[in-house]
Amino acid sequence: MNIVVLGDVLLDMDIAGEAQRLSPDAPVPVVDVGAVHRRAGGAGLVARMLARDGHRVNLVTVLSDDPASGDLRAALAGITVTAGPSGAPTPVKTRVRAAGQAVVRFDEGCAPAPVPEATEEMLAALNAAEAVIVADYGRGITAVPALRQAVQRLAARIPVVWDPHPSGTDPVPGVAAVTPNLSEALRATGGSGNSLPAALAAAEELLGRWQPRAVVVTLGGQGALVLSEAGLPQVVPVPEVATSDPCGAGDRFAASLILELAAGASVDDAAAEAAKAAATFLAAGGVAGLQREKDPEPLPGDAMDALRAAARTREAGGTVVATGGCFDLLHAGHARTLSAARRLGDCLIVCLNSDASVRRLKGEARPIIGQEDRAELLLALECVDGVMIFDEDTPEAALERLRPDIWVKGGDYRADDLPETALLRSWGGDTVTVPYYPARSTTKLAAALAKVG
Repeated sequence: MNIVVLGDVLLDMDIAGEAQRLSPDAPVPVVDVGAVHRRAGGAGLVARMLARDGHRVNLVTVLSDDPASGDLRAALAGITVTAGPSGAPTPVKTRVRAAGQAVVRFDEGCAPAPVPEATEEMLAALNAAEAVIVADYGRGITAVPALRQAVQRLAARIPVVWDPHPSGTDPVPGVAAVTPNLSEALRATGGSGNSLPAALAAAEELLGRWQPRAVVVTLGGQGALVLSEAGLPQVVPVPEVATSDPCGAGDRFAASLILELAAGASVDDAAAEAAKAAATFLAAGGVAGLQREKDPEPLPGDAMDALRAAARTREAGGTVVATGGCFDLLHAGHARTLSAARRLGDCLIVCLNSDASVRRLKGEARPIIGQEDRAELLLALECVDGVMIFDEDTPEAALERLRPDIWVKGGDYRADDLPETALLRSWGGDTVTVPYYPARSTTKLAAALAKVG
């Protein structure tokens, strides 16, 4: 399933340390910094959560070209990002914590931003969605008319969850659910209080005004209130969780809600599962738990590992090169092609056909060597920096995720004859060929080995 997260992104910085003394020049604690963590916030956090769950995600957003944007792009490594220009500085929110307790937060670049423009690539990515989360953080992307129209059209046929923001825009009519917290719902309606009747009154008004199919008001430790077009209001309880930092719980709720709705659950059942997921997220430490969580050890051909290698190369101003193929029984021709490709840039990623893909292309007798072993052999070559295994017959989907600067083919092709050429050009990349060595081939090597056997 292709999940699109549409929304504003920001850079979250956490400065953590210990505070055991006061400053001599003012009665404030001195924090001895132990660690600094940078992570994607806003819609970027939602996308990161879904990607960590193992889902295919495309983050549609706008990005600046300032230094903070470089940190943000690095924090989004491994996630497909379709971004237009923002026209404003990257918002940065820095939290200082001592012994796990928040001391202060300061914000930069968070002044109101101009409404950006939607690019053709952003609209195409959105229209390809099978489920959508709109993560509005009040930076203007939800005010773009073309994007609003696209979301409204999609809401008629796929699940759309809209997580609103007090500084953002009203959701478009027809979405499956809107998910304000109680404070946001009361601010949107001019209500007051901290009770279930206050939440219900706000939900009733928003259901009529915004015209979603359901309003889900999150109530923190009290759970969530679900009010849909048909049926009685339902209160969804949550397990009791002790936490000093609820940051990210709403994002976790919205991310889980869209997954349940996309799987066919009713909004009541989906909200119950989302509430449990949010409580589990907080019990595991919330966003701090995400920082402590280690990425799994990459298997040979782990796409995440390859994407990180490409991201590091881009951050250093280098050129990312990619090539592809089955690479069944490595031979001298492969080695020459890969070496030539690597010399064209600063990083070489190999897009490798999976076992299933090779069977469809070459018959049931192939591959001779399984995909994990083929990937491991490729990674053992000094010229290869990463391997992405793909299941499709052609590498276009893998290339869309990787977005290399140069795509290399070995053989007697002409670059203009290759279907990948137009795809590379769509983001400013180039397709080139390197010499083909007809005397070296997997088929000939396999035949020779069969004779020896």
